[in-house]
Amino acid sequence: MLDHRPPLSSVSDFTTWEPVLRLMLAADTDRRAARPARVAGRISQYGTSLAYRGSMSSTARAAVEDIQRALARGGVQEIAFRAETQPDGRTTLGLVWPSPVVEPALGYPDLGVLVLVEGSPAEPWLRRPDPVPGAVAAPSADPELLERTLRELLPGAIGATEEEIAAAEARLGVTLSDELQVLYRVTRVYGGDDEFDLEEADRAGDAVGCELSGLEHLNSVDAAVRNPGWHHGATRAVSRAPDVAVQGLAGSPGWIGFGSNGGDEFAVDLTPGPAGYFGQIILVSHEQSLGADLVADSLTDFVLGRMREEPRDRRGDKPPATAKVGTGCLGTIQAAAHPALEVLSIGAWDGTPFSLAPVAGLPRLRTLTAMPGTLADPLEIAELTALEFLEIGAQEWRVLLDAGAVPRTLKAAAIQVRDQDHLPVVALANEILALWDRPKIVQTLVAGDLGPPA
Repeated sequence: MLDHRPPLSSVSDFTTWEPVLRLMLAADTDRRAARPARVAGRISQYGTSLAYRGSMSSTARAAVEDIQRALARGGVQEIAFRAETQPDGRTTLGLVWPSPVVEPALGYPDLGVLVLVEGSPAEPWLRRPDPVPGAVAAPSADPELLERTLRELLPGAIGATEEEIAAAEARLGVTLSDELQVLYRVTRVYGGDDEFDLEEADRAGDAVGCELSGLEHLNSVDAAVRNPGWHHGATRAVSRAPDVAVQGLAGSPGWIGFGSNGGDEFAVDLTPGPAGYFGQIILVSHEQSLGADLVADSLTDFVLGRMREEPRDRRGDKPPATAKVGTGCLGTIQAAAHPALEVLSIGAWDGTPFSLAPVAGLPRLRTLTAMPGTLADPLEIAELTALEFLEIGAQEWRVLLDAGAVPRTLKAAAIQVRDQDHLPVVALANEILALWDRPKIVQTLVAGDLGPPA
């Protein structure tokens, strides 16, 4: 065995994994056809990612639970594995231990995204709002009407002082909209001694139309909190449409969250899109990682129940920042190439492999993902001068590594694994990580015998 990691000796024992491997290999056609069979998956302290047909046997379930208990005892969140079984039953099991340089990702059962630059998110999560100098409040924004309405609905409510509002503005680094200031002059939700008043909070929420936050809990929507990770984030792009009301950002210092619907966050938007209004109300969904939905032109409209929506997917006349090439998508790289292209994804393709020459030197192209075997010359990747995320097959990575041509602009990378790549992929990943002086991934190799298929 290589790179054994105590105290999880039981997890590194082949007999521990045998029921799990038998479960996953039960319906494998390769093994029955006298070809090597390969399986992969993950087991965490609280769940599994295992591909198998039918129900899990009691023996396999007990094995999984034993592994989970051992992980919990050792303080290990999860373990990934990949196994290759020969027709006669000889099996090599590779256990991949958690690493601070690997970000688990869907579609990668045993190896996720390699984080080459610590703490670096994909570009959309670094994007700041574009200035809109001419932004004004909506015609429906009426602070006087809003105050009268709220005082009628909340008689006797305790409002914030000017000093408290100024302190909130200083903490947030923004000037609150006139309407938001009115809201908290009527009710600050918390009592003067900072003790939470549940009854007042309920009344305020009913009046405003959401679960209202106290003045002390106003916050700017943080892009980092919405970061879905590199595998999903690298293939996304912020909309630059000239006619949107809400900028398609992950977060903004001007998105001031003031309440929720129990899961999503309502915010006053102080950095609207070109077609939006200063102080409009948006809903930041917990199920989305970019953008927000327009729900009202003003806080006055919101309180009075006058809602509106913005059409989705508005791009104006600009070409898309993301493009997919391959079967069922664009048929050529030329069709995807333009100066604003940020993300190029090459999917399954039965034709002649693609040349990357049409996108060489594009100033904004930061992400390339390509299925194994779809690139005519992997060395053309070196001509992509703004690349920060690269996902290609193991053989393509081998070409780049051997030529010393791995782009040093990369912040993260991924290896698309095919059956023939199998266990050596960890060694390949460690070669990539070494270029950035990142810690190695630890893999334990275990040999065993499952015998011939039943």
